[in-house]
Amino acid sequence: MHPNPSFRHDDRDLFEALIAEIGFGMVFATVPDGPRVAHVPLHSTGDGAVQFHLARGNALTRHLDGMTALAVINGPDGYVSPRWYADPAQVPTWNYVALEMEGRVRRMDQDGLRGLLETVSDAHEARVTEGTPWTMDKMPEDKLRAMMGGIVGFEMEVLAWRPTFKLSQNKSADERARVAAGLEAEGSPAIAELMRRLVP
Repeated sequence: MHPNPSFRHDDRDLFEALIAEIGFGMVFATVPDGPRVAHVPLHSTGDGAVQFHLARGNALTRHLDGMTALAVINGPDGYVSPRWYADPAQVPTWNYVALEMEGRVRRMDQDGLRGLLETVSDAHEARVTEGTPWTMDKMPEDKLRAMMGGIVGFEMEVLAWRPTFKLSQNKSADERARVAAGLEAEGSPAIAELMRRLVP
């Protein structure tokens, strides 16, 4: 989390939207073999928890139940060139959006895991524009059970939300407009749009 308080945000609806839109993040924990990270689809339950699943053989899987872990979602980002500022005495930086969530993890039962998989696949299948959405009932039940046997579901009760929305809030409105235009021109329209929408 960036130490500058001007880059904080406290809008939980915005956090939920970020998780839903990105849908993929990282889970970090320290296990007996050292620090480990897993890259996972993340789903917010909307009531202060995030859910995810791991391969049974993942280095975190056998340790996570009951642990405190950190989940991270990274949003849009972009390099900010000093040439976009009116004052030439500036240095390069990076604008970005990131959400850290710390909490206690519990292992889900098979019914919970199945519900998670259905929810995640339904949400992302709805975004695929061509063809008929895939659903879990298209899988033969024995094959689905076998595949689910290779993964483990987890739910994290989020006890701390630590957001960073670094969108040039420490610069003047004119400077922010030039930075947003520069980012957009250089192929980073998403972070430019957030700069325009989220910063007064």
